Amino acid sequence: MFVVSLTYKKTIAEVELHLAAHIAYLDENYAAGTFIASGRKVPRTGGVILAKADSRAALEAILQQDPFCIADVAEFEVIEFVPTKTAPGLESLIEVI
Repeated sequence: MFVVSLTYKKTIAEVELHLAAHIAYLDENYAAGTFIASGRKVPRTGGVILAKADSRAALEAILQQDPFCIADVAEFEVIEFVPTKTAPGLESLIEVI
């Protein structure tokens, strides 16, 4: 499991130019089962994506397709972790190691 932290490198006005394409990209990756949750940081300095991928390399290849990455409006930090405990209803996220 991965937490992806996006930090904007450009103004919000520049980010907004790519927002519709970014949302379509998110939708595609939700449909593929890769993204689990996402949203804006508060204050609005970037965003966060919770993702499940086969490997860090596989996720990084997916992130390279993000319009925010392509347009160079955000930088991405990837944090990998192994979920061993969840709230009720989210047990499918637990990884057995």
